[in-house]
Amino acid sequence: MLDRGSALRIAGWALTLVVGWFMITDLLPDLQQASWAVRANAGLGVPANVVLWIGVSGVAATLLYLLPWTSPLGAILLTGFLGGAVMTHVRVNGAAWDIGENILIGVVAWLGLWLRDPRLRRLLPARFT
Repeated sequence: MLDRGSALRIAGWALTLVVGWFMITDLLPDLQQASWAVRANAGLGVPANVVLWIGVSGVAATLLYLLPWTSPLGAILLTGFLGGAVMTHVRVNGAAWDIGENILIGVVAWLGLWLRDPRLRRLLPARFT
């Protein structure tokens, strides 16, 4: 049987890997400059010459988030990256799902980090009473 700390760590890593998988698969078309990704970004007002840099910065933030020794920095950078995505969708009156999806990914990223890092749990304790 697992102790509480091990169970939290496993759950945290599971959420972290889901966020990492989602981010990488979502950003691969930007890195590949797929024509449909460039067109989709153009519909959001993003010029074609910026799409690659969006992919690079998103993947860099994700990799920093996945590495244990840089995960707090990665979580902060992912939060900023996803906040930019939210603002872009809000600016063009995007679908509520597109806005909510980016918020949800950011919340799950921080929850995964909180669950897997006891130092963060001490810094930000959960109060359920």
